[in-house]
Amino acid sequence: MRKVTSIATVLLLSVCGSALLSNSVVAAEKCEIDTRQSRAVGDSAAKKVQKSFKAYTEGNLDEAIAILLEANARNDFDKAYVDRMLGNFYAEKGQMKTAIKFLKTAVDADILGGTDHAATMRLYADLLLQEKKFKEAIPYYYKWMDFTCNSDAQMYRRIGIAHTELKEWNKVLQVADKGLSLSETPDKGLYQMKLTAYFNQKKYNEAVKVLETMVPLFQDDKRLWVQLAQFYLMTENYDKSLATYDLAYKNGFLETDSNITRLTQLLAQKGAPYKAATIFEKHMKSGLIAENEKSFSTLAGFYHNAKELKEAAYYYGKAAAVNNEGDLFLKQGRILSLDQKYLDAIPVLKKALDAGIDNPGEAQFELALSYLSLKKYKSAYQRALLAAKDEKTERSAKSYISYIKEKARIHNVTL
Repeated sequence: MRKVTSIATVLLLSVCGSALLSNSVVAAEKCEIDTRQSRAVGDSAAKKVQKSFKAYTEGNLDEAIAILLEANARNDFDKAYVDRMLGNFYAEKGQMKTAIKFLKTAVDADILGGTDHAATMRLYADLLLQEKKFKEAIPYYYKWMDFTCNSDAQMYRRIGIAHTELKEWNKVLQVADKGLSLSETPDKGLYQMKLTAYFNQKKYNEAVKVLETMVPLFQDDKRLWVQLAQFYLMTENYDKSLATYDLAYKNGFLETDSNITRLTQLLAQKGAPYKAATIFEKHMKSGLIAENEKSFSTLAGFYHNAKELKEAAYYYGKAAAVNNEGDLFLKQGRILSLDQKYLDAIPVLKKALDAGIDNPGEAQFELALSYLSLKKYKSAYQRALLAAKDEKTERSAKSYISYIKEKARIHNVTL
C-alpha cells in the first residue's frame, strides 16, 4: 500500500489547497514551482474529487475513476486538476495510453499549482518514455527542470535513454556528460550510455577511456572487466587485453567458456602456451568448457605449442575420436612419432587413412618414417612407394626410397 499512500497524500493535500515545495531545488530566485500558488478546485468539482479520493483510498480504483469521469469541471483549473487525477489513476491501473491522454491535457493547460504541475509533468514524461515515445518525452524533462529550477542527474539519464533509443549518439554523449557533472556519486548508467554511444560510432579508443574510468569506480562489476579486455582486443592492444583478462580471471570474474577461451588464446599467443593449457584443461574438466572436438583440439594445440607432446597427442586423439576425423588422427600420429612413440603412432596413422584425409600421402609418409625408425624396412619401403603417388609428398617420399633400399641392403632385407 506504499504507492497508494503516497499518491493519496499528495491528492489530499492538493484538495485542501496546501502548497508543497520541491525537495531538490537548485538555488534560484523566484523559481516558478515556488511562485505558482496552489488553488482549491471549485465547489462543484470538489465534491466529486473528494468522493473519488475516498473510493481510491478504500482500494476501489475503478469506482474512483468512474466518479471523476462524471465531475463537472467548470473552469480550466478544475478540468486540469481532474485530468491530473485521472491520469494518475489510469497509470496505476496500467492503462498507459489513456493515462498519457489525460496527463497531457493537464500538463499543457499549465495552470496547476507549482508542486502539482511539476509532479504531473514528471509522470507524463516518464510514461512517454515507458511507452517508447522518445521524441515527445525529451522536451518535457527539460521543461520539468526549467520549471523546478532543478538540474537533475536522473533527468539527464532519462533524456539519455531517449536519445539512445533514437540513436542520436552525439546528443547521448552531451547529456551523459551533463548528468555526470551533476551526480554526487558516480552514475554507472550514465557512463554506460557514453560507452554505448562511442561503440556505435565505432570510436573504440574513446570507449576504452570510458571503461578505464569505470573499472576502478565499479571494481566489483565483472562485466566491466570483460568489456575492457574485449575493447583492448578491438584496438589491438593485446598486452593490456591479456593483463586485464588475467587480472579478471584471478579475481574470479571470468565465468563463461568464451572468456576463458579468449584468455587462454592470448596466453598462448604471448608465449605462455603451457599456462593456457592448464587453465583451459581445468575449466574443461570442471564442465564450464564443453568436451567436444573443438575444445579437445584447442587444448591439444596449446600442449603442442608448449612441447608437451604426450598431452598433445592424447587430446588430439580425443578430438579425432569424436567424429572420426582423419586430419586429427594424422596430427596425433605425427606427434607420437615426434615423441619417438613409433609403435603407438602406426595404428593412429592407419586410423587417419581409414577415416579419410585430403592427402593420404601425408599419413603414408609418416608411416614410412615410423617403420624406418623401427627398422622395419620392407613396410617402410611399401609406405614410401604409396607416399610417392601423392603430389604433396612425392618429392619427400622419393628422396627416402633410395635411403630405405640402402638400409635394407645393409641389413640383408628383401623388399
